[in-house]
Amino acid sequence: MQEEEVLGKAYDSKLMKRLLKFVNPHKKYIYLAFPMLVLTSIGENVGPYLTKEAIDNYIKTKDLAGILNIALIFFGVITLTFFTRFALSYFTNLLGQKIMYDIRVKLFSHLQSLSLKYFDKNPVGRVMTRLTSDIEALNELFSSGLITVFGDILTLLIIVGLMFFLDWKLTLVTFTVFPILFYITFLFKKRVRFAFREVKIRTAVINSQLQENIAGMNVVQLFNRQKKNYEKFVVENEKLLDAHIKTILNFAVFFPVVEFLNSVAIALILWYGGARNLEQTLTFGTLVAFIQYAQAIFKPIRDLSEKYNILQGAMASSERIFVLFDTKPVITNSENFVKMDNFNGEIEFKNVWFAYENENWILKDVSFKINSGESLALVGATGSGKSTIISLLCRFYEIQKGEIFIDGVEIQKINQFELRDKISLVLQDVFLFSDDVFANIRLGRKEISEQEIIEAAKQSNAHNFIVNLSEGYKTQLRERGSILSTGQKQLISFARALAFKPKILVLDEATSNIDTETEVLIQDAVQKLMKGHTSIVVAHRLSTIQQCDKILVLHKGLVREIGNHQELLEKRGLYYKLYQLQYSSAV
Repeated sequence: MQEEEVLGKAYDSKLMKRLLKFVNPHKKYIYLAFPMLVLTSIGENVGPYLTKEAIDNYIKTKDLAGILNIALIFFGVITLTFFTRFALSYFTNLLGQKIMYDIRVKLFSHLQSLSLKYFDKNPVGRVMTRLTSDIEALNELFSSGLITVFGDILTLLIIVGLMFFLDWKLTLVTFTVFPILFYITFLFKKRVRFAFREVKIRTAVINSQLQENIAGMNVVQLFNRQKKNYEKFVVENEKLLDAHIKTILNFAVFFPVVEFLNSVAIALILWYGGARNLEQTLTFGTLVAFIQYAQAIFKPIRDLSEKYNILQGAMASSERIFVLFDTKPVITNSENFVKMDNFNGEIEFKNVWFAYENENWILKDVSFKINSGESLALVGATGSGKSTIISLLCRFYEIQKGEIFIDGVEIQKINQFELRDKISLVLQDVFLFSDDVFANIRLGRKEISEQEIIEAAKQSNAHNFIVNLSEGYKTQLRERGSILSTGQKQLISFARALAFKPKILVLDEATSNIDTETEVLIQDAVQKLMKGHTSIVVAHRLSTIQQCDKILVLHKGLVREIGNHQELLEKRGLYYKLYQLQYSSAV
């Protein structure tokens, strides 16, 4: 939550310069909005002056024609202001939405380029906040703050200018309440700043708790955690309520104080201006105009106070957004990468050392080689480094020591997108999107035809259950494929792997947690998939990897044994002990 607590400066020139780069492509909306802004500010504040003219020049002399002319002018100004206000609102909001669109697209594109290391360290909720509420804060800045703040300033200048033009002495009397108003506004900004921060923090906590509770609802209900979670939620909800009440209290005090000072200013006008009117040194029309301007001048002051909070929130949000923009991908392509025209799938690890953090080595001096078309099984206890080898092969992370070669070319010299295009990865936890079966197998590859998808599904034993779904291959799968069983998801992932025609096939615990009948189907699919591919299989069930050409046994990041099933049994080493343990458990 530390990032959410950052208040930020009310204005940061460096951040604003970066934000304005997103404005440049849409400057035409600013050019269209500013004339509307000027016309609106003038139109909304010419009324009291027209009232003064009507009273002093036409009502006093009972000139009905003159009164009618003033009324028609007044109506024309109001009508024009209506259209200019509409145009101003339309152009400013359109500007905000266009900028938000560009930022979202660019940020999402950048997010997809980041290495997995970034996502390991940053919770999903925080990343989502950057793309949603932080960008929405910028929308407020551009649609409600950046341009309209000039409107408030212009309105103030117009009103003050007209007041001085009408009577400078009465203007100075009216302004005697302003020092108190500015002091109250300063206190309000300071207090509401912290109140808004507290609301933001508490909202983030509530959202995080809701996400966790909903995602783990099966565990909540299974272990009867409803009451405990409810009590925990009530506590956090009360904190959020208290934070909102503090915000409400600040507004409840500030606006009545402003209205009170407004009333004091009007009282001063009535007292001083009324006395001068009796002395015939001030016209009655001027007195009426001053009362109207005194009421109008407080509105832009209130608006500027609110825009200060918008600006401050936008600066804090933009800082967090640009921190994400400035985060560089750890995995990048070499400028002179080698184009793999004939990709055969030969893999070699040479003295590879790897740690996710510092020197807490997950892999220690790991070396092995898989010839093109061969299959390698990775065996070892949880945490021995099996999945890490797969991540390094896909170049999700960079190694600290050693070398990895694909077809004799160092992996850092291969375009990462070309490398991953040749690898199909089937994980234990299959991820399916909220789309139909066709889309979940094709994954956006338009060149993969529906017939090829069906053929891949048949070879992976997924076709039979797919055609029995409500709409067959066009059945919409819910979030993460919730309408399918674990085994069915796995079979779809096999079909996906096969449809992509990979050179290297990686199966990471692909047969775990499934029923016996589905396991038979998957094992059959595995054998079909492995034919003609360089294959790496991670499995705890040793019975599933006996046919592999090589079996590599890992223990605490070290390669302890390597050979085929029979050779390793004859060595009577670690693999033999694991096999005996599983065999005796099965018996």
